[in-house]
Order: sequence, then C-alpha cells, then structure tokens
Amino acid sequence: MKTAYKPVVKFAAAAAAAFFAVSGIQAPATALAYTKPAGSHVLTPIASGVTAYSNEKATLDASNVSEGYIMVKYTGSVGKIKVQITKSGSETYTYDLSSSGVYEVFPLSEGSGSYSVKVFENIQGNQYSQAFSQNVNASITNQFGPFLYPNQYVNFNAASAAVQTGASVAASATDQLGVVSNVYNYVINNVTYDTAKASSVQSGYLPNVDVVLAQKKGICFDYAALMTAMLRSQDIPTKLVVGYTGNLYHAWINVYLEGQGWVDNIIYFDGNSWKLMDPTFASSSGQSQEIMQYIGNGSNYRAKYSY
Repeated sequence: MKTAYKPVVKFAAAAAAAFFAVSGIQAPATALAYTKPAGSHVLTPIASGVTAYSNEKATLDASNVSEGYIMVKYTGSVGKIKVQITKSGSETYTYDLSSSGVYEVFPLSEGSGSYSVKVFENIQGNQYSQAFSQNVNASITNQFGPFLYPNQYVNFNAASAAVQTGASVAASATDQLGVVSNVYNYVINNVTYDTAKASSVQSGYLPNVDVVLAQKKGICFDYAALMTAMLRSQDIPTKLVVGYTGNLYHAWINVYLEGQGWVDNIIYFDGNSWKLMDPTFASSSGQSQEIMQYIGNGSNYRAKYSY
C-alpha cells in the first residue's frame, strides 16, 4: 500500500481558480474560518433524552439532529439487528446494530429533511422483521456536524490513540492542506495492507481505528476510517465516501477547506492503493496526466454513501 508522494502546497489565488474551473467545484460565497486546534478537538455525541422515541425493542434519541446525528440502541433479545436510515428521496443507509443495549451514533449525511429510522430483527437466514419505526424531521444548523462528530463507521473519542497520534502528526502543519498531507503520509507510511484480512473480512465489518494504529495494518476501510478520524479531530470536516468508479466499488475522502469549500477525492483509492491529490493540479506540471484526467473528470466518481 505504499504510494509515491506528491507534496500538497497551499492554494494561490490563480491555482484555486483554475482548480474550481477544472473540477467543477463551486467556491463557497462564505468561507469556513479554520483555526488549527491546540492538540486536538473532538466533538462528543450525547443522547440527552430531550427528544427520544422508544418501544420495547429500541430507543431513538433525536435530541441533537441539529448537529447532524442521531443515536440508536437496541433493547430487545435478538442477536442480529439492522437499522435503516432513509431521507425522503435519497439512498437508504443500512447498518448493523449492536445487541448490547448501548447507543450507537449515526450521521444524517444527506442534510436537512425528513428521515425514516427503522430497526429490524433477524428471524432466520436473511429474513428480518421490523421492530421499530420512527420518522424524524431534521433541521441541521451545523452543516459540518455529520462530518466532524464520530459515528459508527468513524469511531473515536478524545482518549483515542488515533486522535493523539493525529495531533502529533499535524503539529508541524501551518494550514489545512498541511494537516491533510501530514495525515495522509503518516498513515500510508505506517500502515500496511492486510491481505489476509481482506480475503476473510465479513459483511458488517467496522473499523477500530486504534487497533489499526496499534497493529499497523488494515484493509482499505481501515485506512479511510483512520485518516478520517485524524482529520476530524483536527477540526477539518471530512467525508468518508464510498461509491463507484465505473463498475468498481471504491472509497475516497472529501474535505472542506477554508475558502475553497468541499474538495472531492482529495484522498482516493484507485483500486490498488491510496493516493493523495494535489489540489493545485490544474496549474501544476508536476502532476501526471493520468491523475489529472482521473481526478478532474467528475463523471469518474459516483458517490453512493457518505459517512
């Protein structure tokens, strides 16, 4: 999983303009002011019970939908549980839900609107029975919340080794692009691809970013979750995106950069390895033609889910 590194440099005005022209990304009218935290900054999801719905099988805490997340716990007796979260007119997100009776965090990745939240119990084989259903209207006032808070797929807290390592790795960076570059290089150079795990991983696998960091190996999902956790703990809104390039299922990472808005595919998986895009590629002769074409053509990517 080693890959050649091309340094990320700060946007000059002309380079930024060229980047948006080629990529099709619209620069925001109002920029998100970024101040690198002293060490790290981790947001903590809370199930306060202010707005909660429950039956004998499950509880949904929707107290903080304005921050872009909900929390769900299963209180029944079945061992295999699914939760489906669907915004009207959007994709259905299906997750495994623990039977431990502990709240788990799920992002409202599709933005404000009406969401259907359903919990299903396994009957046998692939058959499930609905155990809980609730509609929730979400008016998300913190548009970056879904991509700053930890969740089931990108799970970390203030005490996580991934967060502490991320703070150390980011310490020398002077801006957001520097943080992205440092995090990318650290993970790529310190985590190796686990081929044995890749060949045996089961559906429903969830990354444990601290285990990946300690073992220094993982599958592509592990790489993405670890980088996303580190970047979020540096106050950089980060989407872990999965979708398609052509007919192949891939993963990539989008980040929100001050003055530029969402930059798609800044860290992407091309089917063989993780790569870092130089956001100044539009005016740089240093980038390969292959990468320019791959990144610059938005039709190469069809995002399906964002976590």
